Amino acid sequence: MYKLTSFSVGPYDNNVYVLSDPKSKEALLIDAANDASRIIKELEGLRVSHILTTHGHADHVQALKPVRDQTHARFTCHEADESMMPIKADHRVQDGERFRFGEYEVVALHTPGHTPGSICLLSGEHLFSGDTLFPGGPGNTANPYASFPTIIESIRGKLFTLPDETQVLPGHGKPSTIGRERPHLDEWIQRGW
Repeated sequence: MYKLTSFSVGPYDNNVYVLSDPKSKEALLIDAANDASRIIKELEGLRVSHILTTHGHADHVQALKPVRDQTHARFTCHEADESMMPIKADHRVQDGERFRFGEYEVVALHTPGHTPGSICLLSGEHLFSGDTLFPGGPGNTANPYASFPTIIESIRGKLFTLPDETQVLPGHGKPSTIGRERPHLDEWIQRGW
């Protein structure tokens, strides 16, 4: 199994995830959110190929430039959010694209709604959901880039088709599972955002 390291940074309690292959030391970083020195310390001894960015909101990219400069990893985001980013993308992710790290891989799922270019990343039983899905509901859609019907469709069509045991690892806060969240979809729709 690959090694998963997660830790929280910054004033918004952003989660940063490092996925690494213990044999090859190849790794991926999900969301260089804040506290570049902490992230760089966690990456010591690893070869990071990509910094995968779940969406373009500032709290998810504040450490992006110094971490990329230090690691020489390719900054990767969806083109629909690139204009929100502090630097130009090295790679624009496509829905269904796979990113390898050693013997393992993650699959990118384009899940618009929180932002037009929001993505989630799936690796085995781990779903890195960014701000698309949290324990208790979808991410905030009360911003000019967001759409509540779109995020609901992303969750219904892309995330709730996954097995119940899939662990949901969000951009902020504690984890959940698809099985725990799926029964509440109708409540979220009625509640609206």
